[in-house]
Amino acid sequence: MPLILLVDDERLLVKGLRRSLEDNGFEVLTAFDGEEALAVLERSPVDLVVLDIMLPKIDGWEVCRRIRRRWNTPVIMLTARGDDTDKIVGLEVGADDYVAKPFNTRELIARIRAVLRRGGRAVDAPPAGVLRFGELAIDGPRREVSVGGRPVDLTAKEFELLSTLARHPGRVFTREVQLEQVWGSPYVDPRTVDVYVRRVREKIEPDPARPRWIKTRRGAGYYFKEQD
Repeated sequence: MPLILLVDDERLLVKGLRRSLEDNGFEVLTAFDGEEALAVLERSPVDLVVLDIMLPKIDGWEVCRRIRRRWNTPVIMLTARGDDTDKIVGLEVGADDYVAKPFNTRELIARIRAVLRRGGRAVDAPPAGVLRFGELAIDGPRREVSVGGRPVDLTAKEFELLSTLARHPGRVFTREVQLEQVWGSPYVDPRTVDVYVRRVREKIEPDPARPRWIKTRRGAGYYFKEQD
């Protein structure tokens, strides 16, 4: 699943767009100002950045310039103005595409897919509906989990944590990335992830002390083990 960094200071827009992107098979990290965006990129290489121009601290043009100095990550820029000057400047600083607000979410997603395809990234596989790992079943659309046919009562955050790991068996997620993915912020206490992992293990693992599915990579983070 392609990993998208969504950068905009309009939190309601970010919340809605993040959900739409996830529903269309993308993973999403978020940032709400230019400094935070660059910090996220330092920690987590992404496949594409959706970048608003009018950002606090460091504007989108400067963020794009700094991205271009260090990475080849594709950038789609957003602006609240339909001014051709913004588009020209955005393309000159290295943006791959440009979308004016208000935009149609389906159009933005289509542009994201097009930019990723141009870079040789496979993006058209539909997201899985139900993930099955032996007795464990994770139904994404219904947000339901069962073990051996027995429903498991998970909170919203517990479900997000489990499904994030399970969609990428073998991939180690640091606590910081989990905080971005599940809590939408890197500023929550990292120990929160440990607490939630313990709770999920207690609910789904036959023996939480010797977990079958959610494994720990010492000094790195957590990963999902698909098979024994």
